[in-house]
Amino acid sequence: MRNKLDWRQAVVSHAEEIADEVKLLEFAVEGNVPRFDPGSHSNFRVSLGSGEAIRTYSCLPAAPGHIRIAVKRHDNSRGGSRFMWTLEPGKTIALTIPENRFELAWRAPYYLLMAGGIGITPIYGMALALQQRGIPFRLVYGGRTRGVMAFADGLESQLPDQVVVHAGDAGQRIDVAAEIANLPADGELYVCGPIAMLNSVKAAWQAAGRPMGRLRYEVFGDSGLYAEAPFQVAVQGLDRTVDVRADQTLLEALLGAGVEMIYDCQRGECGLCAVEVISHDAPIDHRDVFFSEAEKADGKRMCACVSRLADGQAVIDVGYRA
Repeated sequence: MRNKLDWRQAVVSHAEEIADEVKLLEFAVEGNVPRFDPGSHSNFRVSLGSGEAIRTYSCLPAAPGHIRIAVKRHDNSRGGSRFMWTLEPGKTIALTIPENRFELAWRAPYYLLMAGGIGITPIYGMALALQQRGIPFRLVYGGRTRGVMAFADGLESQLPDQVVVHAGDAGQRIDVAAEIANLPADGELYVCGPIAMLNSVKAAWQAAGRPMGRLRYEVFGDSGLYAEAPFQVAVQGLDRTVDVRADQTLLEALLGAGVEMIYDCQRGECGLCAVEVISHDAPIDHRDVFFSEAEKADGKRMCACVSRLADGQAVIDVGYRA
């Protein structure tokens, strides 16, 4: 792992539904909480019907000693959000001190921030930080409906000249190519949202001839084309078959079965946990931003931390050699 995780006990100090299907949770954390920058995230140990798992959520600006997150309820996902929605003031949970893999570079003279749905959580803090430092930026925020868009009203009132909200139920949609075209040549783009949105932004950025070093993005791992379902993998060379539950990732299942794996981000970004797919009898639901569209279509590799089979079985190679 990139960092040694600092696990702490925390007590829920505030819980509030701030938008349709979005709940704000604030935690009073045991011990000192170091200052963290926008884009940081914390890991949470959640209880599922089949056991415990770790889920990751972006951190919002919070008072000293506290961590705040916003959780979108996904009733058909791996179960982490359903557990988080049961949390009320006074309940305890184990979490990690925030770490940051989506930090602002603070080097550009202008920033374009783009968010889709609950992807606003890391972007929200970035907008406030840029405003405080007086750095020019534009925030473009899209969502399925106005009702599900957390912080939309507050952002529009706080930052009326920098924030543009596009609600799908009002017939509005982000024009990604136009936003990139209007970004100064030395500007940077930071985006967080579902996988389809990130793929669209990456394609438009490359089509515009922009340097990839000035595009930063973050994806959430439950953003797939298929609802989570159980599947099975046979690990080549180990004579081992592993069942993957609907509420766990392939990586979690492999580690739980004693298969040694190399991994880091667990967000589909670094590619360290990628496995070779020898054969499969169901579609691969690629949820990463590491592989290109051509590589995903080829279907020969997948990121074990976020991607999965729609169902069925696969034979994989994790690199083990006798």
